Amino acid sequence: MKIKNIFISVLTVFLIGGCTKDLVPVDYSDINPSIFPASEADIEAMVNSCYSPLRGSWWDGINSTSERGIMFCLDATTEILSGKFDIQYYGHMLNFHPTDELAVFFYDWYYNKISRMTTTIDAIEKSTVSDAVKKKAIAEVRCARGLLAYDLYDMYGPIVIAPLDVLQNPLKEAPLARLSHDEMVKFIEDDLIAAAADLPDPGATDYGRFSKGLAKMINIRLMLHEKKWDKVKALAEDIMKMNYYQIQPDYVGMWSLNGAKASKEVIWAVPCDYDGTSENQWQLMVFPSNFAPKGGWATVQSTWYFYDSFETTDIRKTMLIAEYTGTDGVTYNRSNPGTNIDLGPIPLKMDQDALRTTALSTIDIIQYRYADVLLSKAEAIANSTGPDEEAIELVNVVRRRAQIPEIKLVDYSSVSVFNDMILTERSHEYWCENGQYRSDLIRHGKFVSRCIELTQSPYADDNKVLFPFSLDRVSEGKGLFIQNPGYN
Repeated sequence: MKIKNIFISVLTVFLIGGCTKDLVPVDYSDINPSIFPASEADIEAMVNSCYSPLRGSWWDGINSTSERGIMFCLDATTEILSGKFDIQYYGHMLNFHPTDELAVFFYDWYYNKISRMTTTIDAIEKSTVSDAVKKKAIAEVRCARGLLAYDLYDMYGPIVIAPLDVLQNPLKEAPLARLSHDEMVKFIEDDLIAAAADLPDPGATDYGRFSKGLAKMINIRLMLHEKKWDKVKALAEDIMKMNYYQIQPDYVGMWSLNGAKASKEVIWAVPCDYDGTSENQWQLMVFPSNFAPKGGWATVQSTWYFYDSFETTDIRKTMLIAEYTGTDGVTYNRSNPGTNIDLGPIPLKMDQDALRTTALSTIDIIQYRYADVLLSKAEAIANSTGPDEEAIELVNVVRRRAQIPEIKLVDYSSVSVFNDMILTERSHEYWCENGQYRSDLIRHGKFVSRCIELTQSPYADDNKVLFPFSLDRVSEGKGLFIQNPGYN
């Protein structure tokens, strides 16, 4: 029996760490499982297909910098992003429903990619390539699966994870229930631990590919989500002991044209190009049509609440553009916002791409950075044994780079005051990167109250810490798939 369309033909060969112009497309739309995979090239193609859902493609890349990307959606539920329509509006008001396309989109589109990764692991294990090739390939796929599973778990809570025996019998109807909380966490953690064991060290990893550092960083995010402070601290120390990553002095420079590639702070970034393989649309999303030298669609803004939360000298707000002179000769600012910065400044984050001649930019999409390791360890220390000088110094490393005054333990000796501070630091450090600030607000019990403070939304309630599943997914479960509370 032949299996149709398991792998994407051109995108399967997409090497997330290389130059697409040198790649030769291979068509794997018609595959005989009795002979495939048979070579290292086959394994490479299969691994690349598992990177594919994590790239920056508008159509089918979860790290797209458009409304179909996770950062856009998640930051829109916080003070970082706002807008006047679609997810940037109803997400900002915490007023999403099972019938809102972009609220349910990420699960509907990506849950089956986890199944594909599961069958890919099985195919690699059964292949005849060397054990060394198998080991590294499976580690990459497990890292991809752990990352994607974490992203969906963070948004929706426990999800359906189809077991291999079900996937191997696609013609047999088998409705599945969502995993329990403990099963979900164990599934993700097991993948990330196994991946970290067999992935290469960061210094031996090609740019854009997964490393030990990334697997441990995603695991830090999972353990923060679960408030397992001892594990957060241990994972952070593991990364620090690699003696590879370091804080880059030039914060803004990381989002220049080649900034991510040159930075040892970047743990993982999604490479972008003009070919549509992986693309950065953010300038198109945020620039008004009258922005010089090249405008955009002005689909989203930040908020003045967020802008005002920065200290005066903080360089991390450099690319929150609070004033610009349009191609019409008019200067727009807070006093004269027009319709493009009336909600808040332009949340550019990255530098302007001087080579941008299309709707796209080739500036790579940074996902995880070493600064996150330091702030995560500081939070873990404070919440396990109480704030101490080590935790304060870890925060100050990040603050010194931001060119703002250092903090002192005497002012942050209580856990609650420390947590308020670290939450603000995280928002200032990671705005418009991977959308993690939503999870930070939830962890600190401020997600709903912050929305009410910001918008006075009557729709904000504790159920909104999770997104809804679509009615189709609930129906397919035939009574086994239970909708999240508050969406029935």
